[in-house]
Amino acid sequence: MQLLNSFHKAQWKISFASPAQQTEHMTDLSQLGIEADHIALNDPSFDTYIADKKPDIVMFDRFMMEEQFGWRVEKFSPESLRVLNTEDLHSLRQARHNALKQNRKFSIEDLYSDHGIREIAAIHRCDLTLMISEVEAKLLIDEFHVPDTHVLHLPFMLPTPQGTDTLPRFEERQHFISIGNFRHAPNWDAVLQLKTEIWPKIRKRLPKAEMHIYGAYPPPKATQLHNAKEGFLVKGWAENAHQVMQQAKLCLAPLRFGAGIKGKLVEAMQMGTPSITTAIGAESMHGELPWNGVITEDIDTFVDAAVSLYEDKTSWLVMQQNGHRILQARYQAEEWEPKLINRLKLQVRLRESLRKKHFLGLMLRHHSLKSTQYMSQWIELKNAKDDK
Repeated sequence: MQLLNSFHKAQWKISFASPAQQTEHMTDLSQLGIEADHIALNDPSFDTYIADKKPDIVMFDRFMMEEQFGWRVEKFSPESLRVLNTEDLHSLRQARHNALKQNRKFSIEDLYSDHGIREIAAIHRCDLTLMISEVEAKLLIDEFHVPDTHVLHLPFMLPTPQGTDTLPRFEERQHFISIGNFRHAPNWDAVLQLKTEIWPKIRKRLPKAEMHIYGAYPPPKATQLHNAKEGFLVKGWAENAHQVMQQAKLCLAPLRFGAGIKGKLVEAMQMGTPSITTAIGAESMHGELPWNGVITEDIDTFVDAAVSLYEDKTSWLVMQQNGHRILQARYQAEEWEPKLINRLKLQVRLRESLRKKHFLGLMLRHHSLKSTQYMSQWIELKNAKDDK
């Protein structure tokens, strides 16, 4: 939505095309004057769709969409600038997860997987990749030889943060919060860490405190963790994430793997809620600025920090102000939106010369390496045969 709002402010004509099913939680894009079109996977109807529109820029949401539609855009609208919005490196998150399951440290070689090769290849095929994390932008350039002309670090673009004096005070808040989609593996792992390792120790020292777990799509295995006697409450979908966040005294995010930057921790800063997390949780989020809470991998230190900040108003207020400063310094839309729009305009203007200079990208778009195209065409033909 931040990207769409930036394009809307620039007065660009926007079409939002998706093969996903509509849900009740979808935003009404018509309020921004954005066309919302349904497109089919492995179907030649997209060829006509993109050829008719001939957009100046096509943005793919994550690498799987580039695999599915990138070759069709190149063939039927070759002048379109192809931009990949990664959010985070999926292969990095997966590689860190695999290393954790094997009880060992992550190494760069863990990214040399089928998943990693597919994702990095998609990045090389595109004219520009938006990276939400500085760490991952550097990883692409240093380790995978993506030209810096083809990478743009673009974190969250947020409105100027409101003063903390407009938010609920320390005395008006209670309990702990954890929030995140249950279908996202790092979030589910964090909930299990809270349930089994962290919350019992906190509850023993703060017997009246509660742990509130919010997130979309809670499966039965999650709701079964609900235990009112232990103060461990699985709440499920939050109608208003900001409201429940600002009612809590502390946000807990014991993330053991993952990638990108964490929306839940930015929301905690916006709502003036200090957070306790891990190095991966805070990765690429605060630069050299002090964190708005505590960063630790050690469970006992995590517990001590949670109990201390829950009870110590003075320290809590310091951490709250740390979060406010991070938002001001690193995430203001008024700084990042012009950078995004200007970079896209420059990329359109230099499109052909940059494509010619990026030989690896040319090679990966060569017909002999287009397995994603041929697989899609095979599925297309199979579907047509089955319909008959």
